[in-house]
Amino acid sequence: MGATAGAVVWGRAEQQDFRSRVRGTLLGVAVGDALGAPVDGLGLDEIREAYGAEGLVDLGFGYGRRGAVTHLTQLSLFTVDGLIRAQVRRDTGAWHPPTDLHRAYLRWAATQRDWGPDERRKDDGWLAREEWLYARRDPTRSLLLGFGDDTMGTLESPKNPNELGPEATARSAPFGLLVGWEPQLVVQLAVECAAQTHGHPVAYLSAGAYAVIVHALALGDSLDGAVQQALALLAARPGHEPVSDALQHALGAVRQGMPTPARVEELAADGSADGLLSAAVYCALVGEDVRHGLCLAVNHDGPSAAAGALTGGLLGALHGETALPPAWLAELEGRPTLLELADDFAMEMTQGPALHGPGGASPGWLVRYPRA
Repeated sequence: MGATAGAVVWGRAEQQDFRSRVRGTLLGVAVGDALGAPVDGLGLDEIREAYGAEGLVDLGFGYGRRGAVTHLTQLSLFTVDGLIRAQVRRDTGAWHPPTDLHRAYLRWAATQRDWGPDERRKDDGWLAREEWLYARRDPTRSLLLGFGDDTMGTLESPKNPNELGPEATARSAPFGLLVGWEPQLVVQLAVECAAQTHGHPVAYLSAGAYAVIVHALALGDSLDGAVQQALALLAARPGHEPVSDALQHALGAVRQGMPTPARVEELAADGSADGLLSAAVYCALVGEDVRHGLCLAVNHDGPSAAAGALTGGLLGALHGETALPPAWLAELEGRPTLLELADDFAMEMTQGPALHGPGGASPGWLVRYPRA
């Protein structure tokens, strides 16, 4: 797998815009996840009974605090970690990003088994030593099985070939931040990495579509334009029809009057990856602002955390970090880690050659992101 530098020219203004979109994407995923987590699995009537007639309009309590995130945010962080590690390992002549992502996801799996960081694992890097990530936040069976051993699922031999859930899609926003890559390579990497836990074409193609939508947004395209690009790239892939239809359904729903929970629920359907992607695109398109779009995404009978995370990633990539609700960010679990990782990713993507290369590297960077 290769990548091309595209037409990205990293002047100072471009670097600052890109960093804002990277921060916006990761914080958006996390804040949407945190908003939806307390009502995940509740019906709309139950949400309204607990939070009032308007439903949930502010961060609620989940996992013992306000602003707590789920496994969806945890895995998104390890996606970023894996992408940086792939770039660093490229200096050695080894270049197979799906393997580097799989190693990162296995480091996440260790956080779900262990009591805390193991200092003996020298190749973990800094992210796996963040103690707050060792909280177990209801990871699905498909994730625990997919990363339950060292065997990597591939498109030829995927893990959980009947799994339709949205979890792989919800960890795939960071692939879209590879703005120097051609869109079709972004799709391919997201698809290959999704098959490590979600082997059904609907699930892994939804991950590819979501990643390439984020990719177009990070490059400054409109959301409608980004979806059109995703549809064009999906068309060549076997089994794309349910995902393409779901995206078309989202675009059509925009013209059907005022947004309602019933419309979001209809798009989300049975909670499969294509339905949640459709609902997220719809909420991001019709939301009056980020807060409204996220509230729309979580107040329905479907999987609220995944819908919130997917919507937040789109809105964050589209508008950048400053569009996100400050009061929610102030209480967001893990915000220092999210910002640190986002800034490291932006620095790697824009100034990587100054940090490492075949001839030498910053020792501090290799401690954070070991080549092993």
